[in-house]
Amino acid sequence: MKKFVFFFGLLCATTVFAQSKPNIILIVSDDHSYQTIGAYNNGATNATPAIDKLANEGVRFNKAFVTNSICGPSRACILTGKYSHKNGFMDNETSHYNSSQQQFVNLLQQGGYQTAWVGKYHLGDDPKGFDFFKILVDQGRYFNPDFIIEGKKRINEQGYVSNIIEDEAEKWLDRRDPNKPFCLVVGHKAVHRTWMPDLPELGAYEQVNFPLPDTFFDDYATRKPASLQEMSIGKDMMMGYDLKMFKDEKEEVQDANFSRMTTIQLAHYNDFYNPIRQQYFNANLSGKELAQWKFQRYMRDYLSTVRSMDKNIQRMLDYLEKHKLKDNTVIIYMSDQGFYMGEHGWFDKRWMYEESFRTPMIVSYPKLFPKGTTNDDFVLNIDLAPTFLELAGLPIPADIQGKSFLPLFAKKAKPIRNQIFYHYYENGEHAVSPHFGVRTDRYKLIRYYKRVNTWELFDLKTDPKELNNVYGKKEYLKISKQLEALLLKEIRDKQDDLAEKVFFNKEFPVK
Repeated sequence: MKKFVFFFGLLCATTVFAQSKPNIILIVSDDHSYQTIGAYNNGATNATPAIDKLANEGVRFNKAFVTNSICGPSRACILTGKYSHKNGFMDNETSHYNSSQQQFVNLLQQGGYQTAWVGKYHLGDDPKGFDFFKILVDQGRYFNPDFIIEGKKRINEQGYVSNIIEDEAEKWLDRRDPNKPFCLVVGHKAVHRTWMPDLPELGAYEQVNFPLPDTFFDDYATRKPASLQEMSIGKDMMMGYDLKMFKDEKEEVQDANFSRMTTIQLAHYNDFYNPIRQQYFNANLSGKELAQWKFQRYMRDYLSTVRSMDKNIQRMLDYLEKHKLKDNTVIIYMSDQGFYMGEHGWFDKRWMYEESFRTPMIVSYPKLFPKGTTNDDFVLNIDLAPTFLELAGLPIPADIQGKSFLPLFAKKAKPIRNQIFYHYYENGEHAVSPHFGVRTDRYKLIRYYKRVNTWELFDLKTDPKELNNVYGKKEYLKISKQLEALLLKEIRDKQDDLAEKVFFNKEFPVK
């Protein structure tokens, strides 16, 4: 009898422990622009009903930003709560991620949490800090993707990637220990290039003509770095690889995204795209007409792919409701960075300009966050780690550079920061020059180096679309000096030695 009483008491204690600490589900999409989310765009698109529902049930952050707008580095910042130069993963081309370093998942594990990562990881093939992982190989493929599981074993799964990732996430939730709190990261491949929707969503926006952004034909008159980029929809977006406008079957099957499709999957795609291909080749478009045609195809494929992902986010919300987990689960939806939907004529990300610098972030937790509200404070992707630790009642290590955003919801809330520091390091794909800078509520100061050595300053109040670089203009000399001092302070506070050397022109003098 005593043994039974002891066991029952232990069971009650573990159940109370699980209930007192919230579960955490972090859904990280890839390259999902806030512009295409209904909750951020006054319902201008209908591609995101699940994400919009989440926003209605929680908090939509209007000024969430990343510290380095590129896939792998952003994930490293999320996991560690540190800037790229501190976590060691600065770019996708030369960096190696040390998964044995301090991460919020390891700290949650030590605090009694079960942890898992399912889907896109993009930080190597040996994640640490997870009781379970099933991650895509590198970027992953939209159809019939390969996954890595413990022991670096590779397995193939048949089907569409967003569906498979949600399936695997739910399988793990089914077999977890219900007496312990959990932290699950769901890493969606969508909406990464090359924007391939699931079969039911093919053609979902075929009858929609999307308005051309008014900066689509930007001439980059005052911005030399922007004039040298290679991410233009008109000039750089590929007809076959990106837009599925293959010249023939031979070219199609040579594409790695299509060669792995089943006969049925490929037939569905060809039934849909072949008439469009024929119309395209018959039209013989060029110049601005071709650029605008490519923009429409890009938007239609992109949003159809968003729909395929959003359906699976709804599946996750339904799972939590069905299993009575919703009330004690913190749900976060965010992208690893923003993305260009034709603004400045571009696709992709990387820049400190708003569309790629800013990211969607929505948090739902009925016990703490007010329902259907918005927040206009500066928050960063490095803030998730300390926020999760505070939610779990665990100490936040002193070397974590992010800040918990829970104080923003106190009765007498104050901003957790008044400015943001950013540093992009990569000097390869898309010809975007490395740069760093500081953003305040009104101004943005950027220093470029390596590819282009120059400064840019934008007055976001008078020039929100960042078309007019006013650095060096007489009327902005005073604010330039103030912002330069603020940037140097941020650099030293973040201990970014490379940025400090560049700032003082020791390696990359401004020409």
